[in-house]
Amino acid sequence: MKVGENRYFFGLAKIGAKGQIVIPKEAREKYNMHSGDHVLVLGDETSGIWIASADVFDKMAPGALAQIVKGGLGA
Repeated sequence: MKVGENRYFFGLAKIGAKGQIVIPKEAREKYNMHSGDHVLVLGDETSGIWIASADVFDKMAPGALAQIVKGGLGA
């Protein structure tokens, strides 16, 4: 369900016994995610966990690496 500009609520996901979660079908379709795809899992102690498709990493990697070299991002 769209809840704002570029923002969606896809529902809840349950964590299984092995720590696995199922990304809701509507989210997988929206972000073109398929079985076997990799996802990027990021976290922040105050904001929680984010899951993004792996292609987001390709876009973020150069900037993240530059921040680490400069001593940012917890490095």
